[in-house]
Amino acid sequence: MKYLKYSLSIILVALTLVSCSEKSLQKYFVEKQDDELFVKMDLAASLLQGKENTFTDEEKKTLSTIKKVNIVAYPLSSGDSVNYESERIEVKQILRQDQYKELARFNNDQWDATIKFTGEEDAINELIVFASDDNRGFAVLRILGDDMRPDEIFKLVKGADKNDLDFSKFSGLGEIFKD
Repeated sequence: MKYLKYSLSIILVALTLVSCSEKSLQKYFVEKQDDELFVKMDLAASLLQGKENTFTDEEKKTLSTIKKVNIVAYPLSSGDSVNYESERIEVKQILRQDQYKELARFNNDQWDATIKFTGEEDAINELIVFASDDNRGFAVLRILGDDMRPDEIFKLVKGADKNDLDFSKFSGLGEIFKD
């Protein structure tokens, strides 16, 4: 009987460790909040809307599905390639999990970008953009929401010039990766 209790305890501990071993993107973001090697941004969707309200009803509906935007970026400084590579591999491993479905992939000789999502194709809960450049670093953008449609979000971003969509909150991020 004692042996059975001991064996059962070991099995339960092992199952607990195995089930907790898959790291989530949310957990990765939380772990990097205090890491000085990373640049972090968290924005409520309401902060993306400018002062004037020039959105159509369809665009307002699309904006209402977005709740929050999170960004974690690792700008590559000289001599830091080992840590950069291990962090990049960690993010790639997280994004290989079954819950993250691929929407698109872009690359050339210098950079690579992947767009993934969680939820259903016509009702996305999380849209993730992971971009990396071995000379500049990497960035992970998370757009969190309810029943988002990627085609509508891309239309909204593409039409940002005619609308009052305020991307100035992200301007500092581009400066980090400048040559």
